[in-house]
Amino acid sequence: MEEVVAERSNLDGVRHILLVLSGKGGVGKSTISTELALSLRHSGKKVGILDVDLCGPSIPRMFKVQDSDVHQCDAGWVPVFVDQEKSISLMSIGFLGPKKNGTVVFQCWAVFPEVGSDHSDGTPFIFAALIKQFVADVAWGELDFLIVDTPPGTSDEHISTVEALRPYKPLGAILVTTPQAVSVGDVRRELTFCKKTGLRVLGIVENMSGFVCPHCSECTNIFSKGGGEELAKHAGVPFLGSVPLDPQLSQSLEEGRDFIQEFPKSSAFPALTRIAQQILDGALQRSS
Repeated sequence: MEEVVAERSNLDGVRHILLVLSGKGGVGKSTISTELALSLRHSGKKVGILDVDLCGPSIPRMFKVQDSDVHQCDAGWVPVFVDQEKSISLMSIGFLGPKKNGTVVFQCWAVFPEVGSDHSDGTPFIFAALIKQFVADVAWGELDFLIVDTPPGTSDEHISTVEALRPYKPLGAILVTTPQAVSVGDVRRELTFCKKTGLRVLGIVENMSGFVCPHCSECTNIFSKGGGEELAKHAGVPFLGSVPLDPQLSQSLEEGRDFIQEFPKSSAFPALTRIAQQILDGALQRSS
């Protein structure tokens, strides 16, 4: 009973929780999480990002805070703030493990000894305990949105994350795909996962949807186009938009810059801000 109270108190000030899921790796799930957070921040919202990708945490690097240290207070871990106004806060496993060449190399029971080092229950048990503690032990304070950046796939880590967050009634999930049939097929499984776990689907985002030449503005569909939109129509869920490949977006992520603020004329800007606005509208409807 005491553990439940501790979990509730750390998420008490969070108004809306949403998960960002992808059926496979490399589709830009962390990119969408990052730009959604920046868009919401520029709409006057206070945002947190919880990076639960245990094996490949990339959010800290995208905000150029990968070398930051986290500290503990009476309520748990204090998240890392990316700006002086403390409008975006991050927590990632990447802050907690020893690093080698920018990659997290750790045994989870060394970072969180409370989960134990006994392998008799298997690695999924350890991951489940780690995620549960990770969700419970971050002192977020007051947030309008908490974005949970998940690993790719539909593994035990996803089930553990959904179960850990279930008491706090998440707003729902955004599913990220690229236009190719193989990626869209993986998102079908993600839709099934959401249905089975009772997680509401806020919509599908088709990332890397064409390349707009910065010189002539011609759009080339490198990975085909429209697969995400067609899947959304077939599944009866909202299609949030298509985000084109954009060198300025890639550059901003590599350099930890604020794409939303610095590149308002880029081809990806209207798509990303439109996605954020739809999330804001949906949250407002749920609150009213």
